Amino acid sequence: MTHLHPFASVELGDDFDLLKAMNRGLIPSIYLSDDYEQNLANYAGTFLKEEIMAEGLTRNLPAFSRFLEVSALCNGTMINFTNLASDAQVKRTTVVDWFDVLKDTLIAHELPAWTLSVKRKAIQTSKFYLFDLGVARHLARALEVTERSKAFGDAFEHFLFLELKAAQSYSKIRDLHYWRSASGFEVDFVVDNSIAIEAKGKRNLAGDDFKGLKAIGDEKRINHRILVCLQEQREEKNGIEVMPWQKFLKELWNSLRG
Repeated sequence: MTHLHPFASVELGDDFDLLKAMNRGLIPSIYLSDDYEQNLANYAGTFLKEEIMAEGLTRNLPAFSRFLEVSALCNGTMINFTNLASDAQVKRTTVVDWFDVLKDTLIAHELPAWTLSVKRKAIQTSKFYLFDLGVARHLARALEVTERSKAFGDAFEHFLFLELKAAQSYSKIRDLHYWRSASGFEVDFVVDNSIAIEAKGKRNLAGDDFKGLKAIGDEKRINHRILVCLQEQREEKNGIEVMPWQKFLKELWNSLRG
């Protein structure tokens, strides 16, 4: 089944702007709006809450609104239903049901854990991401994202996830996971059990930025490791390909066209 997503970067071409996408999101009417903050507020208030209630998917709108805000704060992290239930002031079973609602309505995407590693025991808990950067920022009541803000790195990871998720829907990509070992090594994305991708929203890389990719390199299944970042030059470091995000996305989408 193919799903329609918000804009992907390739669809906007030269009109795509990374910071604009992080703040506005990529829902067409909002990305192109002159009053995106109000449009995001309208979207969150009308569609995400009232429409879901109108469909009979929940009858407790105030509690569901709290749940949406709490879930936005947990965007891109491992799902802890117990903590979410406590913060949203509802039962754990209710949170589980509401997460199913978010997935069924394509408001949230689950990112399963990659558990095929042999050298290091893997965590099995899934992560989740909301379907749009702007909606996630608005629901979390977060400030505007800038390249120097603490939120930039998380937004950059979220952006790459959404690009990969769209590519998965529109192509022959079969599997998309993340990997975290019990000892704390982590890689943001594992594609088709063979390509490990780490997102780093920075220009100047340090040794620690490569730790997860180095660790997963011990797994014989992984034959390509990529670190996607903000630097301008493509290079290789100890078997890890460092790629500017623009070039990574260009090659991703060009490969799908072929």
